[in-house]
Amino acid sequence: MEQVLELLRDRTYQIPKLLLFNYHKLGLNDQEFIMIFYLWNSSDTSYNPKQISNDLGISLNTVLEVINTLSEKGFLSLNIVKLNNIRSEVISLDLLYEKMAFLLLKSEHKKESKDLFSLYEKELGRPLSPTEIEIIHGWLDSDATEEMIILALKEAIYNGTTNLRYIDRIIFEWLKKGIKTKEDVEKNRKTFKKAKSKENQKLFTDLEGYDWLNDSQDS
Repeated sequence: MEQVLELLRDRTYQIPKLLLFNYHKLGLNDQEFIMIFYLWNSSDTSYNPKQISNDLGISLNTVLEVINTLSEKGFLSLNIVKLNNIRSEVISLDLLYEKMAFLLLKSEHKKESKDLFSLYEKELGRPLSPTEIEIIHGWLDSDATEEMIILALKEAIYNGTTNLRYIDRIIFEWLKKGIKTKEDVEKNRKTFKKAKSKENQKLFTDLEGYDWLNDSQDS
C-alpha cells in the first residue's frame, strides 16, 4: 500500500476512477493493480523488467511473475516490434482498455435497465420471477434495444396479454423484420391491417360469387 501512496503523492501519476474503484471487480489484486498503475503512466512501452523492479522497489522475479499473470489473465500483451532494424519487446494495455470499456458499458446498461424492469413489474402487477428476469436480460444482451423491449410490452398489452413468452416472440419477429422504433411498429401494424383487409375483402368477394345452389357437395 505504501507503494500506491508514493505514486499518488507524485502528481504526475494518474489513474482513471473507473479502474481505481473497480480493479477488484476486474479480477486484479493489489500487487497487479500497482503494476497496471505503473504501466498506465509509463511513457515508455518497452518491456524492461529491471527498470520496473528498480522503480517499484520489488524483486525482478516478482516483476516477471506479475507481468506473466497479467498476460495470462488478459490484461496486457507482450509484443515484438522492429524499429530501425532493432527488435524489441513492448507492453500493450489494449486488452485492459477493452475490459474497462466493457465494464463501463455494463455499468451503464445496468443503470438504464433498472427502469425497464420496474416498468415490466408495474404492468405485470407483481415482481418479476428469476426466469423472467433472465429472459429480459437475454433481450438486452441481444440486438434488441430498450425501446424495442418496451414497445413489445405495449404491443402485447394491445393484444390482451403480458406473457413474456409472447413478448419474446414479438421481439424475435421484429428483429427479423428490422423493426426497432415506434415508427417502425406503427408502419408494420398498418401494413398488417392493410393486408388483412385485402384478405377479408377477397374472401367476401369469393363468397359473394359462390354458386351455393350448385355446390359440388350436393352433386
